[in-house]
Amino acid sequence: MREFDLIIIGSGSGNSILTEDFDGLDVAIVDGGTFGGVCLNVGCIPTKMYVYPATLARHAVEADRLGVRAEVRDVRWREMRDRIFGRIDAISHGGLEYRRTLPNVTVVEERVRFTGPRTLRTASGHELTSRQIVVAAGSRPVVPDVPGIDLPQVHTSDTVMRIDELPRRVVVVGGGYIGAEFAHMFSSLGSRVTQVNRSHRILRYHDPEIAQRFAREASRQWKLEAGWSLAGVEESAGDGSAVTVTFHDPEDPELTMRLPADVVLVATGRQPNTDVLDARAGGLDVREDGLLAVDEFQHALHGGEPVEGVWALGDICSPYQLKHVANAEARTVQHNLLHPEDLRATDHRFVPSAVFTSPQIASVGMTQAEAEDWAVENGTEITVKVQDYGATAYGWAMEDHTGLCKIVAEKGTGRLLGAHLIGEEASLLIQPLVQAMSFGVDAHAMARGQYWIHPALSEVVENALLGLDVPEHTPLPPHELVRGR
Repeated sequence: MREFDLIIIGSGSGNSILTEDFDGLDVAIVDGGTFGGVCLNVGCIPTKMYVYPATLARHAVEADRLGVRAEVRDVRWREMRDRIFGRIDAISHGGLEYRRTLPNVTVVEERVRFTGPRTLRTASGHELTSRQIVVAAGSRPVVPDVPGIDLPQVHTSDTVMRIDELPRRVVVVGGGYIGAEFAHMFSSLGSRVTQVNRSHRILRYHDPEIAQRFAREASRQWKLEAGWSLAGVEESAGDGSAVTVTFHDPEDPELTMRLPADVVLVATGRQPNTDVLDARAGGLDVREDGLLAVDEFQHALHGGEPVEGVWALGDICSPYQLKHVANAEARTVQHNLLHPEDLRATDHRFVPSAVFTSPQIASVGMTQAEAEDWAVENGTEITVKVQDYGATAYGWAMEDHTGLCKIVAEKGTGRLLGAHLIGEEASLLIQPLVQAMSFGVDAHAMARGQYWIHPALSEVVENALLGLDVPEHTPLPPHELVRGR
């Protein structure tokens, strides 16, 4: 049995833990997948590298309303794919080679399973142990058990970005953020897309007003089908490259829908890799949703109590499944490994997220419904303001009839409780609201305590803040006046 001072399972955000502070330790990084983790190789980064040109193409098509006639004449899929993965694969390979060169780091390129407390066995049968283990083994796509799911035309987000040609017809199964982003990407690049969702509402975790606005806009760009469950996939007779995707009504299995496709993208969610790791064999608690149970310090738990020497971060333990959350949790684990006498907790209060589709969506904090329930429980009131992009000067310039900024606050204090945006650059516009929530700046102070550039699109946030029914406060003066220019 090989013993280490520290074992890190997973090479995504877990890999970022190692700094020169760990040079004196004998460390193993264990990962049987592609080095660098989900975000780098099959997630956030390559998807956005596709989304950006897809959005450019969408803007070209929509420019006619502004008096500019443009068209997309050529989409060179292979060139796009090779540009994206030529860069990503080099980063992944370079990261692996760098870790291999470190004298105190052993890279184990195998899958592992727990066999007991702080004890692991690799796929080839080697046993590893350590006084400190960081579980950062991530997640994988949920693949429904239906006939034909293993056909070569059926993909998940892990594989669909490396196909050889832009497909003519794409069926996207799933109504979450992954399905929305890929539907936008393929549709804007020229594929005929049908997105099918089991429930009658897509993006069901978002504020209903945002989800409804998105459904309206998405249905103008690709076909949306709601209330259908995937039943199976079969090869189409007479066409070896195509398939037929069958769906049934969950309430009436006799009612079916059949769709032809060249590519089927199954985007029905991701599941944590706790089962692959056999986490329970390591004496670790696994929640009903499959997540590894952790406390606020990222300690893994057993019987609800911290397990000495075992930590976890990222998708395997976090319901957020977001890279910026995994990075924050990695910083927590890094500190706690180095300073066990001064443990820090991860701040999960105001976690923002974005959907890079068309139009963009971003959110942080409570939805209106959640805030209303919170207000009842706490004996207070909320105030809500919805501000359209089109009511600002830059919105006029864009001829925007889609975007909105919705802010929820506590009425008596002006405390911001949630923010939800849909529209151009929503992922950027939400950041000052995340900042205000994180640092306790109330709505009126946020709106009137600083300049807002006119006529920038950010005025939609300013106007939403000013539209809230909250008390006015006199902003505190700066510590000293510094004049520019």
